[in-house]
Amino acid sequence: QVQLVETGGGLVQAGGSLRLSCAATGPTFSSYAMGWFRQAPGKERGFVAGITRSGERTHYVDSVKGRFTISRDNAKNTVYLQMNSLKPEDTAVYYCAASTDPYYSGRYNYPDVYGYWGQGTQVTVSS
Repeated sequence: QVQLVETGGGLVQAGGSLRLSCAATGPTFSSYAMGWFRQAPGKERGFVAGITRSGERTHYVDSVKGRFTISRDNAKNTVYLQMNSLKPEDTAVYYCAASTDPYYSGRYNYPDVYGYWGQGTQVTVSS
C-alpha cells in the first residue's frame, strides 16, 4: 500500500509560482499513475492534472493548461505540480493521488480511479 505526503503549499500573490511535491512510500512507485486534485471551500474535489506511470502522457483540466505542469521522478518516488501565473481562483487544498486502474488513460479525471490519497496541502493565492 502506497502512502502519499504532499508538501510545498503556501500563500502567494497572484501571478506568482509554487511547486508542490508528493512523496510516495511503499511498493514500486512506477506502478502507479498519479494525479493532482483540488478542493476549494464549499466545492467538490476536482481534477487538476494527471500523469501516466512512466510519465509519457499528461492530462490537465482546461483552466490550468499552459500554467501548471505535472511531472514525476520515479527514481525519487515523487510527483510534482509546478504552478505558474497563479490566480485567486486557484486557492484550494491540493491533493495528490495514486492509481493502479488499468483503464486510467480513459478515466484519469475521475476521483474513484485513484485508490490512494495524501492529506492535502493548502494553496492560497491573494489578489
